[in-house]
Amino acid sequence: MSLTLLAVFFTLAILGVPLSVALGLGTLSVLWWFELPISMITQRMATSINSFLLIAVPLFIMAGLIMERGGLSERIFDAAQSLIGRFRGGLGQVNIASSFVFGGISGSSVADIASLGPITIRSMTSRGYPLDYSAALTLITATLATLVPPSILIIIAASAAGLSVGGALAGGLGPGILLAVALALYNYWISRRNGYGARMAWDGRQAVRALLRAAPSVGAPIIILTGMFSGIVTPTEAAGLAVLYTLLIAGLIHREIGWRDMLELAIGAGRTAGAVLLILMVASAATYIFTIDQLPRKASSLLAFFDASGFMVLILMGIVFLIVGMLMDIVAAALMLIPVLLPAAVQAGVDPMHFLVFMSAALAVGLASPPVGTCLFATAYVARLPMQALVRAALPFYVINIIVLVIVAALPQIVLWPVWLLT
Repeated sequence: MSLTLLAVFFTLAILGVPLSVALGLGTLSVLWWFELPISMITQRMATSINSFLLIAVPLFIMAGLIMERGGLSERIFDAAQSLIGRFRGGLGQVNIASSFVFGGISGSSVADIASLGPITIRSMTSRGYPLDYSAALTLITATLATLVPPSILIIIAASAAGLSVGGALAGGLGPGILLAVALALYNYWISRRNGYGARMAWDGRQAVRALLRAAPSVGAPIIILTGMFSGIVTPTEAAGLAVLYTLLIAGLIHREIGWRDMLELAIGAGRTAGAVLLILMVASAATYIFTIDQLPRKASSLLAFFDASGFMVLILMGIVFLIVGMLMDIVAAALMLIPVLLPAAVQAGVDPMHFLVFMSAALAVGLASPPVGTCLFATAYVARLPMQALVRAALPFYVINIIVLVIVAALPQIVLWPVWLLT
């Protein structure tokens, strides 16, 4: 049954059918062919989104759109530039830092590129960085939003796996910081070696002005993360606070957004969230097929046959995550892989939270990889750069990503210590 479902799904996906529709049709074909109750699919779909936690998804998307339209992201970039932009490779570090902060508000890598991408690429090229390097760094730093709380992928994956959403978000913080540090070290080395980036004179007054302009914008991730990890608010309530806070800053302080813009922003957030949650609904029905076909047990038996350690199990699964992430939407990939591979990982001695965050980090590489990486297409469009040139320039960053993945697989404490400390 599982093979039939996957065969129909991939065939339709290759033909260009939307992933949610392809997965739904694959599930329906299996139910019809094997004479299973089709009414089950509606029950599973309705139950899958009957969750208070999932309300956070459209709210965080909405917060990201408000930041983009309201100029908050530009102010965050200017503040980071005023602090570290004067050093060798400084604008590259600004790119990394601003994406880290922005990811802590929107939870969306595509929103990061749409909002910060044009600013960072234009600023870096004007200061002597090659266009392909600037675009490649922007492409990779955008994937930080998939790891840094409040990652939309981690929220959905944790909800589907029945794990603590707050704990999973805290777990993503360690790998996110590790990746950001690795990118910063490489950027410093390559900038110093090749002479990238003209040094800027320090202007104390301009730096103070930029910091004051950005102070309200930077307050958003502080409020969100402090509220969630202190236990004062749930992730969903934090998402609501994010929308309210960014709306007040963009509308009342910066005055770059008005009530007339709200309908357009709400429609945009609704469309994006609807596409994500529709995948969740149909994936829950596909999970039913995998369960009755005992696919998780078969996967566990296969791994037990190899007698692999927890580290090797994650490495083997990481290869699967990288390949699948390169070929399909990462939300759909996560929802299809969790019910199959999570039980096998747990049986091999892998902590469920470690598995979930490692999977998210591996799938995030797919966002920036050909042939269907969403961030890859978005960055090529923003930078006006051929796809081949962008991929070629991003090769060193792919290597850095893989090294970080191996470290995270080998050291579960990178994921679990933030969970223990913050939840």
